[in-house]
Amino acid sequence: MIRLRLPAVARVIAGAYRGFVTRPHLAALESVDLKGPGMADLLTARIEIIEPTMVRVPRGWFWMGCEIGRDDEKPLHRVWVDAFELSAYQVTNEDYACFLTAMGCPEPMRWKDPNFNHAKMPVVAIAWHEAVGYCAWLNRETSMPYRLPSEAEWERAARGGVEHSLYTWGDTPPELLPDYARRWKTGPEPVGLYAPNAYGLYNLGDNVHEWCADWYDPSYYGHSPKRNPQGPTNGNRRASRGGSWRHQVKVARTAARSSIPPEFKYADYGFRVARSSIA
Repeated sequence: MIRLRLPAVARVIAGAYRGFVTRPHLAALESVDLKGPGMADLLTARIEIIEPTMVRVPRGWFWMGCEIGRDDEKPLHRVWVDAFELSAYQVTNEDYACFLTAMGCPEPMRWKDPNFNHAKMPVVAIAWHEAVGYCAWLNRETSMPYRLPSEAEWERAARGGVEHSLYTWGDTPPELLPDYARRWKTGPEPVGLYAPNAYGLYNLGDNVHEWCADWYDPSYYGHSPKRNPQGPTNGNRRASRGGSWRHQVKVARTAARSSIPPEFKYADYGFRVARSSIA
């Protein structure tokens, strides 16, 4: 990884790296002293990438859904998920800044809001298509198969190998978690401040909702395949999982499902990346 504080010339390099240089790119390049200190390194360096810390989730069967939950969590059913990897943390502002710089994308709506702009906070107000775009960029830069997780993968990972528990830690109510009353007052918190689940994954179930790859169907569990379900083939809303800093109850049950249209950009929506197993 190379960390760069990129001036205008870096945006030129970013444009060239993507296969095009526009008139504004050329104008910026003409204004820069390419023989100045450090320019040789800058011109030969790749744009910064922060590769996520990935946790391997083993293959296996698990009970998906909840018989005492909402209708869209029923029926409780047995599901097989192949081994895969999931990022230990939600994608942060620091991570996402590399993507913005490399691709010249506009900043998310809450980017400069002090309640949301700590480097280690999860990036928020990201549409589903933007999360997919980040994964595609990470793929190109690393040659690794990054993507969004499926709902089944997310729940498999959140359960941490423990069946039938309401939450990632067990059945203890969220209000009894350490510091619960003091957390999430005006926005999300930096990732990884508290203990992970049994697989070593942080904030699964709290902080922000996380986009999943699937289309959402409230009746999908009644006819979903038993092995590696990927969701319906089409729909109007994309599935998401996890809790939200702005909800009355800040932590979601492991089986709880949520969804919004893919173009929506909410201040309590972020994402984490998955990766097809490479081992």
